[in-house]
Amino acid sequence: MLVAGFPADAFGTNCYVVATAPGEQCVVVDPGIGVLDRLDALLAEHRLHPAAVLLTHGHLDHTFSVAPVCGARGITAYVHPDDRELLADPAKGLSMDLRQLFGGRLPYTEPEDVAELTDGATLALAGLEITVDHAPGHTGGSVLFRMPGAGSPWEAEQICLSGDVLFAGSIGRTDLPGGSMPAMVTSLREKILPLADDTVVLPGHGPATTIGRERLSNPYLIEAGGGASPVAPTRGW
Repeated sequence: MLVAGFPADAFGTNCYVVATAPGEQCVVVDPGIGVLDRLDALLAEHRLHPAAVLLTHGHLDHTFSVAPVCGARGITAYVHPDDRELLADPAKGLSMDLRQLFGGRLPYTEPEDVAELTDGATLALAGLEITVDHAPGHTGGSVLFRMPGAGSPWEAEQICLSGDVLFAGSIGRTDLPGGSMPAMVTSLREKILPLADDTVVLPGHGPATTIGRERLSNPYLIEAGGGASPVAPTRGW
């Protein structure tokens, strides 16, 4: 199994590629702002051929390059229906400060072929079996992508691409349009905490971690399990 990625220059958003092996088809996860050259180089290095783009949620820092990645190869972008409108109008997911920051300076195009993700569905793409978990809180349509991790660099039983639901030591912010702290706590309790401790978490920002490590040290998981309340999260957007 091949799992590789890199942080985008803008906002450090992690873009991943996952394949059964070099020279095979792959899925691209969260192609953000300014990633095209580095993504093309990564694909060429491992001789990979994208079969689909998977989006953990609809924020622009995770979706900005989805149209050129899909359009150049005639492939489909997958997103949860609750974030579908953000692909048509990403400004709906931005704070006022971020709207002013981006205000017309970054040309964005909606992907032509979009398929909707369903909670609990298993996607068969590029020879992979990918389970979708709807985990709202950061956005209404945030999802986790889980798949078997045998043969991965971590030799884990399971890998979870968590988007901005869970980070090493933190979680995604919930104060943007579509965000909800109560929904986030429910997602942490019902979607994250039941995962096995050796599950490797590949987040939307920052380094990889494991469920076991986060269960012991992440204040938001501790709170979701009945512990003390931490301060409000501020990572992701």
